[in-house]
Amino acid sequence: MPEIARRDFLGAVSGAVAALAARRVRAASPRRISIALAARSPQTLNPSRTTLGADNWACRQIFDTLVVPEDGTFALTPDAFKPSLAESWDSSPDAKTWTFHLRRNVPFHKGYGDLTADDVAFTFGRLIDPKVVVSGKVLYANIDRVEAVNPQTVGFTLKQPDPTFCGSSIYTMSGNIISRKAFEEKGDKFAFDPVGTGPFQFDRVDFSKGVYLKAFPQHFRGPPASPELDILYILDTTARTLAFLSGQVDMIEGARTPGWMNSIKQRKPDTAFDATKPGSVNTLHMNLTRKPFDNLKVREAVRYAIDRKALAAAYGPMGGVIWGLIPVEFPGSVSDKNLPPDLQYPYDPDKAKQLLAEAGYPNGVAFSCFTSQREDYSAIMLMVQEQLRKVGFRVDMQIIDHATFHSQSDHDLNTLIMLSSSYPPVPTQPLLEQLSSHAVVKPDGTGGDNYSHYGVAIPGVDDLLAKVLEEPDFAKRAALCQAVERQVLKDLPVIGLLTLSYVIARNPRVSLGYEVKSGYAYWPLRTAQPAA
Repeated sequence: MPEIARRDFLGAVSGAVAALAARRVRAASPRRISIALAARSPQTLNPSRTTLGADNWACRQIFDTLVVPEDGTFALTPDAFKPSLAESWDSSPDAKTWTFHLRRNVPFHKGYGDLTADDVAFTFGRLIDPKVVVSGKVLYANIDRVEAVNPQTVGFTLKQPDPTFCGSSIYTMSGNIISRKAFEEKGDKFAFDPVGTGPFQFDRVDFSKGVYLKAFPQHFRGPPASPELDILYILDTTARTLAFLSGQVDMIEGARTPGWMNSIKQRKPDTAFDATKPGSVNTLHMNLTRKPFDNLKVREAVRYAIDRKALAAAYGPMGGVIWGLIPVEFPGSVSDKNLPPDLQYPYDPDKAKQLLAEAGYPNGVAFSCFTSQREDYSAIMLMVQEQLRKVGFRVDMQIIDHATFHSQSDHDLNTLIMLSSSYPPVPTQPLLEQLSSHAVVKPDGTGGDNYSHYGVAIPGVDDLLAKVLEEPDFAKRAALCQAVERQVLKDLPVIGLLTLSYVIARNPRVSLGYEVKSGYAYWPLRTAQPAA
């Protein structure tokens, strides 16, 4: 962070004391654990409807999934998952039939009885019901049917093979198991009176402050280490930072801007940082239906003009280099280690200028686009704009409200579109969501995240993706995903910019009980407690 910006940031932190005091954020007691997240107010604690990061944190503590990875990680291969509500599971050789055997005597919160296969079938039945609106519905589109075989056994029948089923559909936010009895009894009130089997149970909500949870002593893994958990909603970065520096809260969601971690370390050197790797995948879509990006040489010029290593380095430990759409930490990815030289695209501004001239733009080319004012979007795109300027691209870029950015991009009104997405190590997911012709953006807003029109404006990778989805063997599927990535690097409808870790700053007086290495942008706090 530049020196002036750093002084401004630290000054703003000091000046926000009065504003934070007005919020009356309760200081953490020696035993309760508190975390403050970048959100204004709770929206829903129904795990099948939540899209807000702070709500996801709350749901992660209230509910359980059938299987889980090791705490603080993603399960990189299907055999890395561990039992949770399911004590065992098996699949058919063609990976189209999956059977989960449930743990016995698992109680729901607030006297709603024990978990049965009917609760699981009800949970997933809603996810595949075309009449029910749920978040991430595409993740469950491959499920043909789910049924309670007996009170302790659940069977899933898939439309196509999926050796990654535990990661692609089971260990997801909407895959958290709800009590059928409670859901049907409470109706819409379930959103703020949720009933799960998790280590913490819902206590109360304050829409101006956050969600308050209490330990569930009957949790099947035993009671959590802390008797209370406060999940606070503080949207303003400065106020959230002050709450942490002053000891009001134990943990806060970090700001994904260059220099933020260093600023915190200067004020609180003993701060612990928990960060996911790879975190979000940040990609740059070029709209192939608009000039100048209908020209392959122009797209190649963009690729050579962007210094991806410099982008990642600007974020310090948070940033990571990416070659395609799949992070290098995940199966199915490509990198300089397994790509031919012509597909590695090292930073080369002279090569970019040459390609622009060959494309018919010897004096450069101008175009307009817009991006989000959200701190990660705006910071990355401003750096991209400057790198493109140096080789002859004159980018008229507007920075607009985040919701408006998504709305207008989703109606196909943008030309150069950055997308920030988080994915599990399921190699098909980013490819299907951003490259499939079925996911192409549409003017009426009903399309998907294929903002480049790949597979529609020019031939795409639909045939290759179909082969991937027909492959039941995980290793072979990952190899086919690499073939997709190589073809995309030839056509360049979209560019991988960088990965960006999701970071939580933690007071060292609190121990998580494990190390955060990877995973979604939320993690379990069952074992969190004051450090010895």
